[in-house]
Amino acid sequence: MPVVQRKRGKEKEPEKIDQNGVESKSEENKEKKGKPGSSSKKGISSASKISKAKDIEGVQILPRIAIAVALIAGFVCARDFFLEWYLEESGESTFASVSETIPRRYMDVKCSNDYGKQFKDCVPKKCGRIVMDGVVSLEEATHLVKLAKKGMKHGKPSGGPTILDLHTGALTYEDKFVNIYTIAKKLGKGALFKKEDFDIYRQVKNKVHNTIAREFNINKDKLYLTKPTFFSRMKAKPAKTIHDEYWHQHVDKKTYGSFYYTSLLYLSDYSRNFTGGRFVFVDKASNHTVEPKTGRLSFFTSGSENVHFVEKVTKGTRFAITISFTCEKKFAIADPSLENNNS
Repeated sequence: MPVVQRKRGKEKEPEKIDQNGVESKSEENKEKKGKPGSSSKKGISSASKISKAKDIEGVQILPRIAIAVALIAGFVCARDFFLEWYLEESGESTFASVSETIPRRYMDVKCSNDYGKQFKDCVPKKCGRIVMDGVVSLEEATHLVKLAKKGMKHGKPSGGPTILDLHTGALTYEDKFVNIYTIAKKLGKGALFKKEDFDIYRQVKNKVHNTIAREFNINKDKLYLTKPTFFSRMKAKPAKTIHDEYWHQHVDKKTYGSFYYTSLLYLSDYSRNFTGGRFVFVDKASNHTVEPKTGRLSFFTSGSENVHFVEKVTKGTRFAITISFTCEKKFAIADPSLENNNS
């Protein structure tokens, strides 16, 4: 019988039988089955890894969500805290910026008890503050500031502000007032003021008068121009007397008595012509500031609902005109004119 040649290699260990007669696999087979490379073990191992990864991913995503929620909540709290702190520190918001052109902006405020029950056709039915650009033209405003400068060059302020009242002729001179029309007479008729100056002044006053009556829905014929109505020039000069301290909070109705409606026409630009000098309404939650702009009209009811002040001018020169109105005919004043003052 032919002999079958076998390939030499590692000889297979004989299978062993345990004491119970059950065959015991060789150590080599055990090792092969125990190796991770085997197909069955590999499939089980991969599935196990995927399952564990999903479990880990599910566990890990929960803390991530919690962290994200905490961060968002922290940001909201920080934002609210910062805004509250900012309002407390700055205590203001800008009602009208010099960079804006404002056709009309209105803020309603609750009326005070300063007006009484008389003059029903004139007293405020609603109270508030309004800013409008465009009621007065730039040409009109430019003419008025030139008029103010012509008169004020004959004054001599002791402190920061110079006042020129064309109705009474009062002009600041050191710690008192002199009469601008007395000065004008000495200069000769027409040397200081011209008829056109008073025509434009009256034209602007009438525009303001009509606008206030319309916006506050009152009878124009029951609303009268009153004193003091005046030009003001403010510079960064230290105050010498209490009359120079224009920056104190006040209420026009209580300060002047005759005021029911106050208006300011600005004749220079905040930031460009001067710094400081903003008009500030004092409110409980946050003050509201008006930044002056040439030709800008700001007007408001004159009672305690509109406490206000003007910031100190820190640089440059600020020009404006205050035009005030009353409901009481006994406090009415006439328009200034070249003829009436013989100037």
